[in-house]
Amino acid sequence: MTAEQEYLAHASRLKATGIIFDPWIDGAPRFRCEPLILSASRWHALRRAAESVALAYDAVAREVLREPALLDTLGLSPHQRLMWASSAPQWHGIARADACFTEQGIAIFGIDSDTPKGEPEAVASSALAWREHFDLDDPNERMGERFGAMVSAMHAALPARPTVRSAALVCPSALSDDLGLVTLIHRWLLDSGWTVTLGSPFELQHGGPTDVLMRNKPCDLIVRHHRTDWWGQPAAVWKDEPASQHEGPLDGKLQLVLRAQRDGRVAVVNPFGAVVTHNKRVMALTWELIERLPEAARDAVRRHVPYTVRMETIDPEELLRDRVQWVLESDYGCEGGQTILGTECEEGEWRARVRNAVPERWIARRYARALADDRGRVTNLGVYVIGGEACGILCREQAGVTHPRATVVPVLIDPTEADG
Repeated sequence: MTAEQEYLAHASRLKATGIIFDPWIDGAPRFRCEPLILSASRWHALRRAAESVALAYDAVAREVLREPALLDTLGLSPHQRLMWASSAPQWHGIARADACFTEQGIAIFGIDSDTPKGEPEAVASSALAWREHFDLDDPNERMGERFGAMVSAMHAALPARPTVRSAALVCPSALSDDLGLVTLIHRWLLDSGWTVTLGSPFELQHGGPTDVLMRNKPCDLIVRHHRTDWWGQPAAVWKDEPASQHEGPLDGKLQLVLRAQRDGRVAVVNPFGAVVTHNKRVMALTWELIERLPEAARDAVRRHVPYTVRMETIDPEELLRDRVQWVLESDYGCEGGQTILGTECEEGEWRARVRNAVPERWIARRYARALADDRGRVTNLGVYVIGGEACGILCREQAGVTHPRATVVPVLIDPTEADG
């Protein structure tokens, strides 16, 4: 069987899972068939790193609650400030910590705590790989169970004690890129005993026992796959970029959900407090506030978070002079978007980027070189943390910054090596 035939067979198996709809991207294979096998000790180290950095983010969120002036350092719009006020300091449900192995250990380059993606690719690829390697462990096997337990716990904690047990799965109107994820979340919710109604934010209405309806059906749980920056009105990140125009109809829908969340009538997953922790400038705050954080959080930042500053706090000449030592990232950029590596820029391009960036919307972090294979490809390990517990992993490999064209690699764990 040729390599092409092997991938065609693998693609058919992926599609048969019902959560992978296109195993190709621009006509090229999107998945690797052969798994990455992690030792139990390495998987243990990745889990602990992700959980400890998530705790450090939580500590920063609590500092922001104690000192509201810190919100000014994050550049939040009025809409985003309302989101934070409605649920602060709650932000966590499911998150993905993006990590790489470096010569200095595990580096975590950010935590997507808003609407993290990649779960279908992780779950489907590892499950298929496990069929060929029964002696190994599937690290994603419990993700659905853990997700169901998390949403049920958040619902049970509502002070209003609603009993509808009906979930609204709120998604963008255009689902072409996220259909697999929405399908998987829908499946997880049904498996946990929820009645589920799928719809866009525009289909939310007043009414019912919780005063929130999705397509005329009452709900007391909102699972939000609609990013906070789409609900709000972020400013431009480039000086020559026009400010985004907020979609007026979402103002009322946002107020509807925020009031229900604030009053404890509806649980929102992820809570809108993620608008703070998903902001990349929180990485800078972990360093700025490091002496105010608990000891475990301080240790996690020093060990796993590359040194990061808010762009307006550093002399631009230092960035220009030491280009290869820095990475620029916008506050709400994701999946490799608006991430600029000095090592991959020509001098003129780097200078133009630094000059054109709106400093209050960017961070600069020290470049930490990820270990690469002999083809120059880097392995990005996205560790899923659900309700504080690391319980899944998405592996992607690519040259340079992780991007949507990165190859998804199944991950299995070798349990024969004891955790260390």
